[in-house]
Amino acid sequence: MKKSVFYHAGCPVCISAEHDVIGLLGEDKVEVVHFGSDRSRIDEAERAGVQSVPALVTPNGNVLHINFGASMADVKG
Repeated sequence: MKKSVFYHAGCPVCISAEHDVIGLLGEDKVEVVHFGSDRSRIDEAERAGVQSVPALVTPNGNVLHINFGASMADVKG
């Protein structure tokens, strides 16, 4: 089964959501993408429909925006 992808920017809201998502789904079912470590994945996230982070993209392409940490415009700086 394809993994969900959790995108975040490293803020406290994002880190808290990351821990919760991994706790709920399991580490083996979630790929974590931290834009501070891998800015090359920003375009991918936007193409998937991510408008703010933290966000979880499910295997079938649904985008779940979790709380509000930062807009993608803020992430791109």
